[in-house]
Amino acid sequence: MKDIKIIICTTKKYNFPKDKIYLPLLLNSNNIKLKFDYKDNQGTNISDKNYSFCELTGLYWALNNLDFEYLGLDHYRRLFTKNKITKFKKKPLTYLEINKLLDKYDCILPKKRHYYIETNYSHYIHAHHKEPLDKTKEIIKSKYPDYLESFNKVMEARSSHMFNMFIMKKDLLIKYTNFLFDVLFTLESDIDISTYSDYEKRVFGFVGELLLDVFIKKENIKYKDIDYIFTEKQNWFKKIFNFLKRKFKH
Repeated sequence: MKDIKIIICTTKKYNFPKDKIYLPLLLNSNNIKLKFDYKDNQGTNISDKNYSFCELTGLYWALNNLDFEYLGLDHYRRLFTKNKITKFKKKPLTYLEINKLLDKYDCILPKKRHYYIETNYSHYIHAHHKEPLDKTKEIIKSKYPDYLESFNKVMEARSSHMFNMFIMKKDLLIKYTNFLFDVLFTLESDIDISTYSDYEKRVFGFVGELLLDVFIKKENIKYKDIDYIFTEKQNWFKKIFNFLKRKFKH
């Protein structure tokens, strides 16, 4: 049987799935003092970057401090599911369901978010600062020129896998994260985010979401899109309002 571990990135106590493959991981652990078995400031870590790297501090921690054959990343508010309904609620993926999927696929991803009237690039720059994404393209052109075509195609597309969620084989994950963190750490040294709002300072987490698809496309990874559940009620009116506010502001 496969050694599968899925970290659930969180900043608070929650009703986490009971399946032993799920490991609740406290993020921003230097500033949030809660009792957890796993914290992103243990061992080799970048916990102090959580304000700008978001759940990617959890990914960095897991990569450097866990043993696994397959690693996944979920959020306490978003979990992979197989559309099974129990008491009108969808169930998180079980070990057996994941094991079966990984017999056929190298990677599991959340279903794509579709924008329809905008490309990934226009959607990003209408909601966030433009400079980081343009600078990311320059970094890829300089350091990973063989990824540039895939980057351009992802920017021109009208859908993408969001949330930095995945379940992936270790060899692929190492290749992906070598690319991901090298680009993001270079970007971090190339831009000044000191004047950004607290929300916009999450820039490296935002850019990282798009880099996952760049890697998947470039490496021609065999993957399966899976549905995901929200564990908390979504205020879609507020989300849409805030998106439009950011869009017109930018």
